Amino acid sequence: MKDCFEIEGQIVDPLAGRIFSGRVYVESGRIKRVSECKTESRKYITPGLVDAHVHVESSMLVPTEFARLAVIHGTVATVSDPHEIANVLGLAGVEFMLENARRTLFKFAFGAPSCVPATPFETSGAILDSADVRSLLERDDIYYLSEMMNYPGVLSGDPEVMAKIRAARDVGKPVDGHAPGLTGDDVLKYAGAGISTDHECFTKEEALSKIKAGMKILIREGSAARNFSALIELLDEYPDSIMFCSDDKHPDDLIAGHINSLLARAVAAGRDPLVALKAATVNPVQHYRLPVGLLREGDPADFVVFSDLEKFQVEQTFIDGICVAECGKALLEPVQCQTPNVMACSPLNTADIKVSAESGTLRAIEVIDGELITNEIKVPAAIVNGEAVSDSGRDLLKLVVINRYRQEKPAVAFVKNFGLKKGALASTVAHDCHNIIAVGTNDNDIVSAVNGLIESGGGVSAAEGNRLDHLALPVAGLMSAEDGHTVAELYKKLDARAKELGSTLRAPFMSLSFLALLVIPKLKLGDRGLFDGESFEFVPLFV
Repeated sequence: MKDCFEIEGQIVDPLAGRIFSGRVYVESGRIKRVSECKTESRKYITPGLVDAHVHVESSMLVPTEFARLAVIHGTVATVSDPHEIANVLGLAGVEFMLENARRTLFKFAFGAPSCVPATPFETSGAILDSADVRSLLERDDIYYLSEMMNYPGVLSGDPEVMAKIRAARDVGKPVDGHAPGLTGDDVLKYAGAGISTDHECFTKEEALSKIKAGMKILIREGSAARNFSALIELLDEYPDSIMFCSDDKHPDDLIAGHINSLLARAVAAGRDPLVALKAATVNPVQHYRLPVGLLREGDPADFVVFSDLEKFQVEQTFIDGICVAECGKALLEPVQCQTPNVMACSPLNTADIKVSAESGTLRAIEVIDGELITNEIKVPAAIVNGEAVSDSGRDLLKLVVINRYRQEKPAVAFVKNFGLKKGALASTVAHDCHNIIAVGTNDNDIVSAVNGLIESGGGVSAAEGNRLDHLALPVAGLMSAEDGHTVAELYKKLDARAKELGSTLRAPFMSLSFLALLVIPKLKLGDRGLFDGESFEFVPLFV
């Protein structure tokens, strides 16, 4: 791309709320001038799109490969929380993400992870205390304090939690929230502590209470959690308080679309495209003070050429005046990188995951497809020879979490609505500590799926009898350094395999990964046992 060039079309200015025929002049990577003029071009030129909250690690791709898929859809920047890799590798993991991201034009705005680990009730590979968080926040390449998941700690004034929030406020950087289901006076207290956003709302009423408390609401549509339909009406009344995000997006979904897909859905649902674009551009750029252009004179030349403002089909994506994607093809070059990792546990055997029946009734985790929240239900145990076992006929399956950072006894519970009729699935993507999690219809297949991951250093797997399907994720057990399209294809095959084994969930591996996330109500399984995310305490398996 030439150092100086011009492009004409229908200029879309979501900041001013207008569309006009004109020409954009670019010089040395910045917008030199935007002028109105007559043009025959029906192309629409808009600011580049921003994902306002995403864990890049959930794409199973390193940042440079994530970028190569995202730019195809008009995304030029992300507000990225690296707490997944931080839970595995600590500060070294954050540094890996920053270093890799520096090798691409794509604009990653990383935050300082606030909850490593997410709770004191589980085992992670590292701990980031308030001193570590402050040291990150003082860096110019860290933009905000990442989601404060320990909302009970905020409400109770926990000294370490408050020290992290204070560190962000001292350097003038925003604090992201994470408080599913929080309402009433608790919302006022949470927001009053300095929390500025939330992406966990699953009802309009909850989101409204947080907006009225002064928080920004991120409408999320990821591979597992999907809240777009419940929240999109808020865009009409509160256009300055809404942003779009994916949170967690697997590679096959990222190939299909990104924030542009949310724009298309918003317009199809009757929203004004200018207002929708504001949520995808202006609002995150201004809230996080991102170095991303908004088509103003002097701004970085970050913009997208769309063929229309209905389907939001991308023709070209520009970052700093360089064309990085054209007609569905990324023009960014792949980057080679290292594969830091940790896997300190020994292979399993079936004796390790046997459960002696203490009574005839047990607590089970009930999965809700498309949601991160789960229910707690009490069901009759399936008992064989004095042991509680999986019962695929009732869709009551054994769930196992194994500490991968040191040798410990596995935690075992049971889950409903996962749907497997045979075999087992396992993953080292297990939010947020990323121990090994597995679900299965029988102990032999669970052990096979888990041991395949231990041997390879992590990834996702599906086992049935002598067959083991596996996608290796050698970067912290979370990401692959391979080409994004290759990883997406391998993951797509594994997803299909999980559904062949009977799962009816839209994203079985993504849903599995969140069954260990203790901060999301109601019932979850961590490496130390079954946990109630509302009372924030361990509960016994048997009733």
